[in-house]
Amino acid sequence: MPVPPPIVELQEVLKRFGDGPLVLDRVSFAAQPGDFVSLIGPSGCGKSTLLRLIAGLTPLTSGALTVDGRSPDAAAADLAFVFQEPTLLPWLTVAANIELPLSLRGIAPAERTATRRRVLDLVRLPEKADAYPRQLSGGQKMRVSIARALALSPKILLLDEPFGALDEMTREHLNEELLAIRERHAWTAFFVTHSVAEAVFLSNRICVMSANPGHVHTEIPVPFPYPRTEETRLSRPYHDLVTDVSRILRSVETITV
Repeated sequence: MPVPPPIVELQEVLKRFGDGPLVLDRVSFAAQPGDFVSLIGPSGCGKSTLLRLIAGLTPLTSGALTVDGRSPDAAAADLAFVFQEPTLLPWLTVAANIELPLSLRGIAPAERTATRRRVLDLVRLPEKADAYPRQLSGGQKMRVSIARALALSPKILLLDEPFGALDEMTREHLNEELLAIRERHAWTAFFVTHSVAEAVFLSNRICVMSANPGHVHTEIPVPFPYPRTEETRLSRPYHDLVTDVSRILRSVETITV
């Protein structure tokens, strides 16, 4: 079967802010539709900047970047971004937070309501529609943030360390939920994390980045089939790959220092 064209492709991308030093240097890679790509690396290596370039939130300095064959700006309607913090508006209910971006896109009220109910069911929080953010746990707030992103029916989901502030048990549970949702809605994902175990569990590809300036040091395929479960985490191949990726990351951090 012919290989589909990349849904995201970067060619020799450079990024600097103003007259400052290079943040990203000659970054090149391509993601296929349905890929789950995790970006790991030391602080300051440009992981979050790379997501913002793909989202069109900041312009690249030079090189080429296409999203589904278009510029990031032209493809903006096909992307959704989940930030490190849930960024929910505290004066709005869960339902209103989720429906807000749909309202801004001019979606009719009946369709907004149907979409909100669907995505709250996906993240298993239908009973929280009338709650305010202050009434939610950290994990629940992040679920609502993911639901709000999924309400836009994105082709590409960009996640900037969304589970970093959560305890390990909640984090692992949300990892499993995220993959379960992806099984039903085959979006492409770019996921920034500092957790090697999380990257191995979620991804089919891992990009280890180095800093000063940021670039892709190593690309690592993850061979485990989906769906992934608690049994995946307990398997010897999983632990072996976590060890291998951790070793590569430590070598990158040593170079960076």
